[in-house]
Amino acid sequence: MYPSRDLHEFVHPALFYANRHEYLAGTIPFIRAGLAAGEPVMVAVPEGNLDLIRGALGADATRVQLHDMAVAGRNPGRIIPRVLLAFADAHPDHRVRIIGEPVWAGRTAAEYPACAQHEALINTAFVGRWATILCPYDTGRLDRTWLDDAYRTHPVLRTAAGAWDSPHYADPITVADGFNLPLPPPPPLAETLTVDLHALWALRRLVTAQALAAGLAPDRVADLTLAVNELAANTVEHTGGGGTFSVWSTDKQLICQLADTGHITEPLAGRIPAPADQPGGRGLLLVNELCDLVRVHTRPGTTTVRVHMYR
Repeated sequence: MYPSRDLHEFVHPALFYANRHEYLAGTIPFIRAGLAAGEPVMVAVPEGNLDLIRGALGADATRVQLHDMAVAGRNPGRIIPRVLLAFADAHPDHRVRIIGEPVWAGRTAAEYPACAQHEALINTAFVGRWATILCPYDTGRLDRTWLDDAYRTHPVLRTAAGAWDSPHYADPITVADGFNLPLPPPPPLAETLTVDLHALWALRRLVTAQALAAGLAPDRVADLTLAVNELAANTVEHTGGGGTFSVWSTDKQLICQLADTGHITEPLAGRIPAPADQPGGRGLLLVNELCDLVRVHTRPGTTTVRVHMYR
C-alpha cells in the first residue's frame, strides 16, 4: 500500500480524493488493515466524512476512536498536542494508525496558514514515533494552492489506486516558516492598550467586557480572558519593552492581538507539550487549547500573536 519503509518509521501520506467513493476506497481499507494488525486506530475528520466512515465500518466503528475534526481540531494549533500526540501517547507500546483531515472546504483563508504549518510540523513532532497519519485532501473542492502545499508537507502521496513518494516534499521547518508572514494590521476602530506589569488588570477587564459585548458564552469569555492574560504575562516576563494589545469584533468573531519585541525561536512552540520537569513553556500551548484560532508572526525583535473566538 505504501512505498517501502521501516516498520518503526513515521509515515505521513496525503490521500487525494475527488468524491465519496474515492474517499471510502482510500480510508476504509487503511482502517481495516490497522485493525487487522492490532494497531490502535483513530479517525479525526469533519462531521460529514466522519458519518461516511462510521457507516462504512458498521460494527467495526466501535473499535475505532472517532472525532469530529471541526470540533477537536477547530484550531489547527491544537491538533498535534491534543489530538495526535494524545492518542499516540496513550498507546506507547504500539504503532498507531490515524486518519486526520485538518484541511477541508469550510476552512477560511485566515485559518489555512495555521493548517499548512500544522501539516508541515507533524513531520518534526512525530520523528521517531511509531505512527502512520493519513491526511485526506478533497481535489474537487479545495483551492489548487492548498493541494500543491500537500505535496510539500507530505513525504508520501496516494489515491485509492496506489501510493508514491512526493517529488516536492521539503524540509518541514522551512515550509512552516514560509507561512510565518506579517498579519494584516488591526482595523482603525480596534481598541488598544499598552501592556506592562501594571496594566494586566485593565487588560483582563477590557477583554472580559469586549467578550461579553460580543455575545460569547460565559465559559468562552473566561477562556479568552485567561488566554490573553497568559500572552500578556509572557510579554511582561520575556520582553523589556512591553507590548501593544488590540481587540476588535467582526460579524462572526472576536479577535485579540498582542504585539511585542520578543522572538519565538522554537518552531513547535505551542504545538507540543512541555516536559513535566520543565518550568514554564506552556503559555502558547494553553492559548492554543482555549482559542478557536491562533496565528503567530515572529521575527527577531517582533512577535505578534492573534487569537480568534467565534461567536
